[in-house]
Amino acid sequence: MRNYRTSIVVVVLSLVIFLNVQRSFVAQAIVERKVHIVYLGEKQHDDPEFVTESHHQMLWSLLGSKEDAHESLVYSYRHGFSGFAAKLTKSQAKKIADVPEVVHVIPDSFYKLKTTRTWDYLGLSAANPKNLLNETNMGAQSIIGVIDTGVWPESEVFNDHGIGPVPSHWKGGCESGEAFNSSHCNKKLIGAKYFINGFLSENESFNSTESLDFISPRDLDGHGTHVSTIAGGSYVPNISYKGLAEGTVRGGASRARIAMYKVCWYLDDEDITSCSSADILKAMDEAMHDGVDVLSISLGSDVPMYGETDIRDGITTGAFHAVLKGITVVCAGGNSGPEAQTVTNTAPWIVTVAATTLDRSFATPITLGNNKVILGQAMYTGPEVGFTSLVYPENPGNSNANFSGTCEELSVNSNLTMVGKVVLCFTPSPYSASASSAARSVKKAGGLGVIIARQPGYAIRPCPDDFPCVAVDWELGTDILLYIRSSGLPVVKIKTSRTLIGQPVGTKVATFSSRGPNSIAAAILKPDIAAPGVSILAATTTNTTFNDQGFIMMSGTSMATPAISGVVALLKALHRDWSPAAIRSAIVTTAWRTDPFGEQIFAEGSPRKLADPFDYGGGLVNPEKAAKPGLVYDLGLEDYVLYMCSAGYNESSISQLVGKATICSNPKLSILDFNLPSITIPNLKDEVTLTRTLTNVGPLDSVYRVVVEPPLGFQVTVEPKTLVFNSQTKRVSFKVRISTTHKINTGYYFGSLTWSDSVHNVTIHVSVRTQILQNYYDEN
Repeated sequence: MRNYRTSIVVVVLSLVIFLNVQRSFVAQAIVERKVHIVYLGEKQHDDPEFVTESHHQMLWSLLGSKEDAHESLVYSYRHGFSGFAAKLTKSQAKKIADVPEVVHVIPDSFYKLKTTRTWDYLGLSAANPKNLLNETNMGAQSIIGVIDTGVWPESEVFNDHGIGPVPSHWKGGCESGEAFNSSHCNKKLIGAKYFINGFLSENESFNSTESLDFISPRDLDGHGTHVSTIAGGSYVPNISYKGLAEGTVRGGASRARIAMYKVCWYLDDEDITSCSSADILKAMDEAMHDGVDVLSISLGSDVPMYGETDIRDGITTGAFHAVLKGITVVCAGGNSGPEAQTVTNTAPWIVTVAATTLDRSFATPITLGNNKVILGQAMYTGPEVGFTSLVYPENPGNSNANFSGTCEELSVNSNLTMVGKVVLCFTPSPYSASASSAARSVKKAGGLGVIIARQPGYAIRPCPDDFPCVAVDWELGTDILLYIRSSGLPVVKIKTSRTLIGQPVGTKVATFSSRGPNSIAAAILKPDIAAPGVSILAATTTNTTFNDQGFIMMSGTSMATPAISGVVALLKALHRDWSPAAIRSAIVTTAWRTDPFGEQIFAEGSPRKLADPFDYGGGLVNPEKAAKPGLVYDLGLEDYVLYMCSAGYNESSISQLVGKATICSNPKLSILDFNLPSITIPNLKDEVTLTRTLTNVGPLDSVYRVVVEPPLGFQVTVEPKTLVFNSQTKRVSFKVRISTTHKINTGYYFGSLTWSDSVHNVTIHVSVRTQILQNYYDEN
């Protein structure tokens, strides 16, 4: 989900249109038909043609003719699971929902997009001959499937120099279309397909001939090209963005193969990019067939969300089937932070990603007339703005004219207020559009620059035409305002921006990064992990770039997601037999809780605070450590079934989702026993005992001892305190007893539990909240 391009989530509802009785039934059906997804759960036959024929038969029996069934069918989902998308009236959808084999029938819905130095910062440098990159040949045998806006194949990041033959498990291909054919693919970009039927069925006014978008895998937006670069782009040296971000651009797994599945389309009349759930599900279905090792999905919806067995959350349903086939699914956590409970893509089989900053700052000195120097943030590369009049537009108290110091409303001020001056304004908005709007207004009025005071932590982008626009936080903005009000002739000087890299610049969870707790299942910690997602330099389409090299900086959990996908591709290349849960565990339990320099990680917001598990999950990804975690918290189908039972999902829905009869135990097992690499207890009264199981993936004969840092006001006891692994014992369970001395409802307190053999430290977060008042109310 791109953070800085406004998108609208459109939920397509089945409309009942009351027509004049003289109109024919056929005309009525045409008006009322909408795309519905008919989900049948796990497929019951391995032959895709047989599965598709069964879908036709079901529609035929509903609609009355083979021709109508064929015309109604939009997609047949036949590889990873069984189901289809079809154009149905509301009454037809209701009728087919009553068929015993049908799990759910829901109307199509729409998702939106969630967007150099990353790999050096995370310790993945090819210069070290013994690191993860070289051990895995930079992921050459891994295939990363990207579900997004398409790909710009001419970009240098898709060159296949020095890359060997295509992995033998690849079964996909490249689909021709507008300005795209199979010759655009190579040994790097090995697959490219597009899915538009769901989108077209719900946007009948869309004119494919006149649209700016390409009816093919080619990328108009640039988002898909950008995220593909981060995950698995080839080495491209000597790239510079406005002279500030310079160096080599590459993906985390720079020899991994990329397969693009385009599902997002540009609506010219609304200026939004829209992604149909029906198209996304078909893309995931095809990717499972094609042989991808990891699916990278920088898309998502907003809260409130649907439950994990609800097909209305197409990504969650498709991801479940992908994970059962050994494909790790990595999704953006969303850009609705810093508010709590905003994280999305929260199913426990998905790796959900938060975004952090890098150790990079674009420092821009602002010198006031009293010689005070303030370091703002900007991407300004123009000439220094010498001492110039500085103004904050406000009513002096003796005028009837309009004045506004709000960045979005600067245009209401008279030009005389701003002409030949640098203007200070304030904004509560997190979006770069506010800065761009302020810069345009000041420039149009004849001003020379703008200083934008806003909440800290928002990403920086250059203003149009390299107009001087510098961001400061509200505190510094207020300091500047007080100087203006106290000085008879306030002046300011703005210097050109400089890039600072390394230890002086602290790592922070980005303000926009969506936060936990999980609003669907509070006991499931989300997000899982964090990666850099602020001002990330990567490739884009040449028709949207700000320079002729085809590279741009973007920010969002969209950009953090493919960073994790790249790490997953490396781990999969090293450990082909690891399950998606084992890979997730390795990433989470070895993550940095501090930045790579040992400094604490803060979470941006109001107020700024130390980051906790609801900000960054396990922490900041540490690829080298994740390659050799020692122990993992693994999960399989039976674990997911037990989770769904404990979460209270319907047995029938679970049975059809997993493809076999499921009877939940009575009493149900506790959701707290779900074998996650975390412990989250949202409603502790007195005490609780839960179980976890660890699998040895390190040295055969190993002994681990436990180290506990209990949350404040809680007692944590672990039995046994020592775990012994050998050739006969590869899995060992332990119990954790947690009790509290708190007598009131509390917020969450945080601690940790670590198993250590002196080489490997396998750490999980312990997050606990008491809910004594609710229990007291229930008992009385």
